[in-house]
Amino acid sequence: MIDIRQMRYFVAVAETLHFGRAAERLHISQPPLSRQIAALEKELGVRLFDRQSRRATLTPAGRRFQEDARAVLIGFDQACQNARMAERGEIGELSVGFMMHAAYTVLPGLTRRYMASHPGVRVELREVIPGILGDAVLTGRFDAAILFDPGPVRGLATQVIFREPLSLAVYVSHPLAAQKTVSAGQLNGEAFIAAPAEVAPRLRQSIAGYCRSGGFEPTFRLEVELQQTIVSLVAENLGIALVPRSMAKLGIANLAFRDLEDAPIIEHVVAWRPGNLNPALAPFLAEAHSDVAAGLD
Repeated sequence: MIDIRQMRYFVAVAETLHFGRAAERLHISQPPLSRQIAALEKELGVRLFDRQSRRATLTPAGRRFQEDARAVLIGFDQACQNARMAERGEIGELSVGFMMHAAYTVLPGLTRRYMASHPGVRVELREVIPGILGDAVLTGRFDAAILFDPGPVRGLATQVIFREPLSLAVYVSHPLAAQKTVSAGQLNGEAFIAAPAEVAPRLRQSIAGYCRSGGFEPTFRLEVELQQTIVSLVAENLGIALVPRSMAKLGIANLAFRDLEDAPIIEHVVAWRPGNLNPALAPFLAEAHSDVAAGLD
């Protein structure tokens, strides 16, 4: 059987056309080098070199084998490098699910930094409603996900990477739009638009808790899954909404955002399955953790 070592020995001799100099380059003595070349020629059934007292010349078969052997060695070395890079998470694929809010907060910067430091990794980003992201990670659909804090979920690890306050979204001519800051009690009697509890449980709990701090239970007139749809409905004067402050970046017409007194804070987390063996995941989590270390909240 021909092995990679024999091919490296052959290429060294073919490039120097001298067994002694090739042996020096390979850091071996000349006799074992000569034996390996002879074994290679025997295995191939062809003569690769015309040997002379002071130098060697390639035969036609040797010249052809040199060309092909170089290509094989380049491919083999690349395969070895790819395996090491894959183990370090420098090449491969990474799938990340995210809720729409993340597109206006942490996702762009996190993705930019990760792709800059790991250009060999193909990143798949998929926007999904928050309520199914945790299960999608547990079932292997995504390697990681960015979502509202789902609370303790068996088999799911999470790390807080962003915090933002809730803001009041109202129709531009609504009386509350005339105020710079709005208290919880001033929301009493308003019709709310929000995501169902099963879609974004922590967000729904934060909204209800804030209203209770003002002494009332909220009335939810409309329930829709997507925050972008929620604020679009508010812009049609169909109700008010408490949404993450980042929703103001949408720039929807006829929509006003106002600060809340003692506004509740909503947390964004990156979630993953600890048993995930994808080597591209750990560097992504490290980049996400760097946001926290840098105080990105």
